[in-house]
Amino acid sequence: MASVLAIDCGNSRLKWGLHRDGAWRRQDAVLLGAILRLEPQWRDLGTLDRIVVSNVAGQAVGLEVERLLARWALQPVWVAAKRSECGVVNGYEEPERLGADRWAALIGARALHPGACLVVDAGTATTADMLRADGAFAGGVILPGVGLMKRSLAEHAAQLFLAEGRVTPEPRNTQDAIETGCLWAQAGAIERVYAQLPAGAGCLVSGGNAKKLATALRMETRVVDNLVLEGLLRIAG
Repeated sequence: MASVLAIDCGNSRLKWGLHRDGAWRRQDAVLLGAILRLEPQWRDLGTLDRIVVSNVAGQAVGLEVERLLARWALQPVWVAAKRSECGVVNGYEEPERLGADRWAALIGARALHPGACLVVDAGTATTADMLRADGAFAGGVILPGVGLMKRSLAEHAAQLFLAEGRVTPEPRNTQDAIETGCLWAQAGAIERVYAQLPAGAGCLVSGGNAKKLATALRMETRVVDNLVLEGLLRIAG
């Protein structure tokens, strides 16, 4: 079976996975400022059949990735949103303006959950995208991630500071009030989008804050390690 290197260049990290012989054999992530550290890891990956990349981190990051990929005599597929692909129909007003990562995540979700579902990526930013049972992407929302919400309060409110707190039903100190408020704000927005889908729709959650966020949601959720990589694999295939 094909060997596929899937690469997701996000807002703060690069996530990658090697899919070979029908399964993910390796997955890892690095901060965008440490991409060159991937060279020794990728040197050991052996022969590849396909390379597929989602990049929302900008041109400079793309060039760094290109240099690392030059060791393989392959033309990488640089993913961009289309009007339709892999069973997903793009309902964006301007389909090509949908982020490559959101597009790949929708395709990954469609492969893992064939019915209607909400596709949540909880990273630096949080996205919640509606996918109907027929594969139509019906729109979604983008909001600051938990970390960005907390940093915004620390930077713009004189009496607040950045610190770890606990999520609790009755916050009784400032740290817990911020931690709970930011997580519940995420959960409330996601639940409001989810309410627009038919009863019984699924909810797939991915990203660095996925496990924390899933505990705050009132509907049944499935945490997926990396929906973008799952989508990239289907696009490569």
